[in-house]
Amino acid sequence: MKLVIINYGSGNLRSVAKAFERAAGDCGWAGRIVVSEDPAQVRDADYIVLPGVGAFGDCARGLQALSGMDAAMQYAVREQKRPFLGICVGMQLMADRGLEHGVHQGLGWINGEVVEIERSDPQSKIPLMGWRIPHMGWNTLSLTGTGRAHPVLRGLAGGVHCYFVHSYHFAAGDTRDVLAETEYGGRLTAAIGRDNMLGVQFHPEKSQAAGLRLLADFLRWKP
Repeated sequence: MKLVIINYGSGNLRSVAKAFERAAGDCGWAGRIVVSEDPAQVRDADYIVLPGVGAFGDCARGLQALSGMDAAMQYAVREQKRPFLGICVGMQLMADRGLEHGVHQGLGWINGEVVEIERSDPQSKIPLMGWRIPHMGWNTLSLTGTGRAHPVLRGLAGGVHCYFVHSYHFAAGDTRDVLAETEYGGRLTAAIGRDNMLGVQFHPEKSQAAGLRLLADFLRWKP
């Protein structure tokens, strides 16, 4: 078994790899964990992870700059249905497009747009005094009905806290794809998923026990 963390010049790859190594030890997963920019490694992977930090457009361009990577990801994730995890901007890239500093095309795997976090509640129109952007730090995870049944997320039920750093969030076109939310001046998408694809806005590698539990359950996932 092999898990490949895609290196496209964005993301705290060492922290993600170390967290997966810890989770693998905790759950007895004996496969290899590889950080690579090689499309051949991705085509051959049993599990694929796409991390990401920074702006949507920069991350999209970094991924597109890897010759053959898009085709490798399409083959492994969409055709072969291997388990996929997007983290932070890696999750956002699963959308149709991102609207951060312009319009940028995403992978188009899950319908939706990545939009700026509202600075005021659109229902009340009352300014959210004290709600700073970016949304940064620990916040409560609230699973949806679909999320509570998901093999990778169901261990996080009960209002666990996870670590977030983001100014934009995934506005899903279909609410059935939303697996978890968090509150920050309104509801923000915290996790999305469909079939063999899962994305989390928070950072599992920074979320201590909750994050390690998620990574271990991802390694055990057989969608």
